[in-house]
Amino acid sequence: MNGKTQLHNHYNGLKTALLFAIMWAIIMIIWWATGASVNTLGYYVIIGLGASFVSYWFSDKLAIASMHAQPVTEQQAPELYRIVRELSQKAGKPMPRIYVAPTATPNAFATGRNERHAAVCCTQGILRILDEREIRGVLGHELMHVYNHDIRTSAIAGAMATVISYLGYSLMYFGNSTRSNRDSDNGAGALGAVGAMLSVILAPIAASLIQMAISRTREYDADEDGSVLTGDPLALASALYKIENGVAANPMPPTATDRSVAAMMIESPFSARGISKMFSTHPPTADRIARLQQMAAAMGAPGVNAGMTTGEVGSGYAQLYSQTGYRR
Repeated sequence: MNGKTQLHNHYNGLKTALLFAIMWAIIMIIWWATGASVNTLGYYVIIGLGASFVSYWFSDKLAIASMHAQPVTEQQAPELYRIVRELSQKAGKPMPRIYVAPTATPNAFATGRNERHAAVCCTQGILRILDEREIRGVLGHELMHVYNHDIRTSAIAGAMATVISYLGYSLMYFGNSTRSNRDSDNGAGALGAVGAMLSVILAPIAASLIQMAISRTREYDADEDGSVLTGDPLALASALYKIENGVAANPMPPTATDRSVAAMMIESPFSARGISKMFSTHPPTADRIARLQQMAAAMGAPGVNAGMTTGEVGSGYAQLYSQTGYRR
């Protein structure tokens, strides 16, 4: 990165293009299933383009507003400014704006349409439970979402997923009505009804699965690149452990923020039990910690076993804390 910290190429431009192709394919399938009328095609295209543009251009404002976050000055948050400035300079990139959200649920996220119009936000909850080293690990992760252009992808993915879900519901009526009026003489209205019902059931599921796949990949990439930037994978591992437990003890109500903002956060802010874990936009914390411990071993951290499996991560937590002196 500008001759400074060299990070991996995760082909995020290609992933974004693929994401758009899949999302638009789903929208066109919904259009076809609900009638494929030329009169309604423009409606679908306008909604898709409009939602994508609004989410891209105003992504930082929308996310910050939904969390009721407030900007903080360097006098108010000197530790945050010091860490973000240091890591931004190390990456050779612009320093994003810094916000704090007034929620007790521990979390953090990055947002914005590009690295020159970006913001990082920490909740009051995360600032209470993490020490400076762990906060540095979290901010390294979030900055890499900015510099890898993940924030653009996640904002648009969230918008498109929302559009697909609502099209599946609202256009059931319009599509079914259009097909029924047009084809009432040959019985094709029944096919329109079937297509509409399939759109209602399958569209939200497809949108969630696509957003989940993109988000999980981005989290692993940001864990890796953020740890390269900070040079301290164990700091992020410890932070993830504390955040997961903090969210379990004090989850964010599902109505407090929409799913697109939740997908931007370093950990899911919602309580995940049973089948909801399968549709989480974040990979399992144990897997992330295991990868970070293996990365720390490869970087030469003392006493870390690079061959540790996911099943051994539970006992590895104690090892993690004993090695680093982190407090719980």
